[in-house]
Amino acid sequence: MTMFDLTLAAARDELRARRLSARELTQSYLDAIAALNPRLNAYITVTPERALAQADAADAALARGQAGPLTGIPLAIKDLFCTAGVRTTAGSRILEQFVPPYESTVSANLLRDGAVFLGKANLDEFAMGSSNMTSAYGAVENPWKRRQDTSAVLVPGGSSGGSASAVAARLALGATATDTGGSIRQPASFCGIPGIKPTYGRCSRWGIVAFASSLDQAGPLARTVEDCAILLGSMAGHDPKDSTSADRPVPDFAAACKRGVKGLRIGVPREYTMDGMPEEISVLWQQGLAWMRDAGAEIVDVSLPHTKYGLATYYIVAPAEASSNLARYDGVRFGLRENGEDLRDLYERTRAAGFGPEVRRRILIGTYVLSAGYYDAYYVRAQKVRALILRDFTEVFSKVDALLTPTAPSAAFAQGENMDDPIKMYLNDIFTVPASMAGVPGMSVPAGLDANGLPLGLQVLGKPFDEETVFAVSAAIERAAGFSALPSIRAGA
Repeated sequence: MTMFDLTLAAARDELRARRLSARELTQSYLDAIAALNPRLNAYITVTPERALAQADAADAALARGQAGPLTGIPLAIKDLFCTAGVRTTAGSRILEQFVPPYESTVSANLLRDGAVFLGKANLDEFAMGSSNMTSAYGAVENPWKRRQDTSAVLVPGGSSGGSASAVAARLALGATATDTGGSIRQPASFCGIPGIKPTYGRCSRWGIVAFASSLDQAGPLARTVEDCAILLGSMAGHDPKDSTSADRPVPDFAAACKRGVKGLRIGVPREYTMDGMPEEISVLWQQGLAWMRDAGAEIVDVSLPHTKYGLATYYIVAPAEASSNLARYDGVRFGLRENGEDLRDLYERTRAAGFGPEVRRRILIGTYVLSAGYYDAYYVRAQKVRALILRDFTEVFSKVDALLTPTAPSAAFAQGENMDDPIKMYLNDIFTVPASMAGVPGMSVPAGLDANGLPLGLQVLGKPFDEETVFAVSAAIERAAGFSALPSIRAGA
């Protein structure tokens, strides 16, 4: 067993027992990044000197017996979280040289608890995408390979593809990520690791570069459900700097992983059975329900009738908010500036050079649906449908404790597949978007492999601010699935 086989929880135990030093652990991960990142492109920026300084501080704290919950644990930080003194690009040319003078609340919470930051993980530009192909800093490679076609380069999912690839390939013990319509759960499924989008408001959005403010939510990706629980415990908490942050105590999420599911009612939403869904995913879903039955849960058929409008509603609301949020990138105050003959010309040149095609597409969609002639027809109507989607979840959660669904409609696809059709790309989020629209917590857990040997995930959805039940159900699936497959490209292999 190598150092790279340790889970976050196990590494924490080794560090506290002084059988392993934080410097040794951090150096191993930095060496792995140096060896594999040129291929995987999971990190945009690596910060070795800073990481080793934080590791030395962690060792000093451990020697004094003052270990925090994450002291000495090396993490990747999605390059959407502002990090004081470290370049934060959001995967975009427009922020290529942006070095924030402040720390996002979530990353500050992790530093407070002793974490070591290895660097900034790659992502789809401004978190817009399901493949990590829209990053201005190049595509991220999924460390998994198809059995039959090992030459195909697979996508890691998006937008948190760098975070997911880094964790799966053993280039970090865990990572921060964000989820607007599935950007934690879908890459988790594609890369064979767990990841949770907590309830909207559970983690502060302050210092996270905004995409769609009523949907964006930070969460962790890690090796195990328990590791995700440990990370979320540090990331979460009330923040007066974020008006949408919930003033609620942070429970012991890790303890909830041991609860079991005996006596729980698990709902199966009939609308998640899609025409043309691969049989492997249907079979895995049924297997997941059988595992829940065997563990003592009751399976209940339920209906979320407005699910079918989820994707269409999302692709009105999210681009509308994006067009508003991204208006601040004008080349005047920070970020890229292209010189122009007058102010309007400066705006146009800066944005043309700074924003990639997918971001431009979504800004145009958003500006269109917010324009005078279409605001009522599109945006107002979409907000009404969103309220109905939330009502569906509220009614269902009066009857059941959690829902179990597939995470994504397929396993990871190859770079170049599905890419020429934006609608086909948007369909990747079909199972994850409704929970984002409703703001409820959702977790993806790796539960099986497809015929090509690629991971498939099951999604657990819970009541608002009941992440504890989500963790309990997810941990039960993890135990039953016994998922131990590893990607082809990984440190220590």
